[in-house]
Parts: sequence; structure tokens; C-alpha cells
Amino acid sequence: MSEANEGKTLWLDLGLLVLLAVLAGLSLLAGRVWIPLNHLGDANDPRWLIVTELRIPRTLLGILVGGALGLCGATLQGYTRNPLADPGVLGVSSMAAFGAVLTLYLPLTAATWLMPVFGMAGAGVGVAILLLLGAPSGEAVTFLLAGVILNTIASAGVALALSLAPNPWAASEIMTWLMGSLTDRSILDVRAITPFVLIGGAILLTTGRSLDALTLGETGARALGISLRRTQILVAVGVGLACGAATSVTGMIGFVGLITPHLLRPFIGARPSRLLIPSALAGASLLLAADILVRVTPGANEVRLGVAMAALGGPFFLFLLISNRRRLA
Repeated sequence: MSEANEGKTLWLDLGLLVLLAVLAGLSLLAGRVWIPLNHLGDANDPRWLIVTELRIPRTLLGILVGGALGLCGATLQGYTRNPLADPGVLGVSSMAAFGAVLTLYLPLTAATWLMPVFGMAGAGVGVAILLLLGAPSGEAVTFLLAGVILNTIASAGVALALSLAPNPWAASEIMTWLMGSLTDRSILDVRAITPFVLIGGAILLTTGRSLDALTLGETGARALGISLRRTQILVAVGVGLACGAATSVTGMIGFVGLITPHLLRPFIGARPSRLLIPSALAGASLLLAADILVRVTPGANEVRLGVAMAALGGPFFLFLLISNRRRLA
């Protein structure tokens, strides 16, 4: 990497860190009840409870989940050499959602810690299936096909749980949870997923050299001494831990991993390793900004974050498809 490119990436990272810090501060203040800046930290103000019990966990979750999704998206786009790849493409998110939905179906919600545990267990099963179905030689095409199969199975399981829900309350809870949200999450949820997100993210950051080599194709990567099977395992385990843990607590929130790498490529180029850290920071910023918007949007009920991201990501996805079609024409 040239010195100029290193400097550009460093400045971009610093700018994203500043943006993330500003959004995190705004996230503590914004909502149906606005907290005046001069009252932030005032333990005698009853509104401080809103900050400590609701908004601090919500802000931390937004950073963790958005960062995980952004990093997973950049990694998968680099690994598959497909600009339309998304963390949901491997089916790990769907398996995590299926595991979490089981706690609502059975029901096991009396113990709040069971939902993230079941969700992460579902993600773990998904990773194991991916590695079993993936080609021993590590080809990305077989890996993606295994992900499609896993996605289909998990989606069918969620639909079955929804259709066989024992009562209307359980069905409503499943539907609401599947929409994705940071609402009513506690610091216990933050503690539950933080180790898994950090370990998964660290694993994905080690794949940078392999992702750069894969831009030359699988044959070129092998010629450079890259083990495709090892890279496949690292990607599957990293995405499984980070994305699976995030989904197990917040529900399905899509398009963050798809959008963030595309927003950054005009600034730092298409080299996969250079996109990883900026995508994590941009993903966290994007999710926090979207969460702030859904909180301040007028209405009787708060718009679910997953619905808001789908409304934003759908047109963006269509734009990418049209752009790729014109480029190939």
C-alpha cells in the first residue's frame, strides 16, 4: 500500500471515529423525551434514568451490531468477489434468528438470557453446517451455495414456528422480533454479545491478506500461498460469531453490510483489506443514525429499525443492480 493511500485511509478512519462519537452522543440525547445537554450526567434529574437504563445500552448495541454487520459485509464482498454479498447471504443470520425464535415459540422468555444463548447456538450450528457443506478445496461458489441452502432451511424453520405458534401473543412476538430493533434492550444484552462480536471481528480482520490475494482469483491466490480452505473457515467462524451474536439480540437488520462498503469504495478504492476497519466504523455510524431517526420520527409507535433499514437498503440494492447491469452491457 502506498504512503498516500495509507494516509488517506487513516484520515478516513479518524473522520469516521469522530462521526461515530458525535452520533453516540446524540443517541443519548435524542428520543421521544429529549435530554438537555446540560442535564446529561445529572443523577438528580429523573430523565437520567432514561439515559442509563435505556439509551446507553441501546447506543452500545447500535455500535456493536452496526460494526459487526459492516465488517461482515466488507469481508464477504471481498471473499466472494461479489459487490452484492451481504451477511445474510450465508444463512448464519437466519440460523441465529431461528434459534432466538424458538425461545418465543416454546416459550422460554421468562429467562431473558436464553434468547441470545439460543440465537448464538443457532449461528454456531449454521457455521458447522456451512463448513461441512463447503468444498474442501475452499471454492467460494460452493460456499455460497451452501449458504443459500442454509438460508432456505432456517427461513422455513422460522415460518413453521410462526404458523404453529401456540397463541396469538407468541405469533405477534415472533413477528415483532423478526423486524429487528434496539428497543428495550438492557446492558445484560450488551455484555452477552460483546465477547462474541469482538472475537468474531478480530478473526475477520486477520483475513485481509487472503482477501487481497483473492482479487486475482482462486488460482492466483493459491499461487501466492493462500490456503483457501483456511480462509473459508476463518470467514465462516468470524461471520458466525459476530453476525450471529448481533442477530441473536436485535433480530434481523439487513442491508448495513451491503451498503457500507459501497459508500467507502469511492474514497479508498476496492482493495478488500483496506475496507475492513472503515466498514466496521461506517456500519456502526449508519445503524446509530438510522436508530436516532426512527426514535424521533413522529407516530404512535416507533418504526422498527429493520423495517427502516429495508426501506433505505431496497432502493440502494436496486441501484447497485442497475449499475452492474449497465457496466456489464
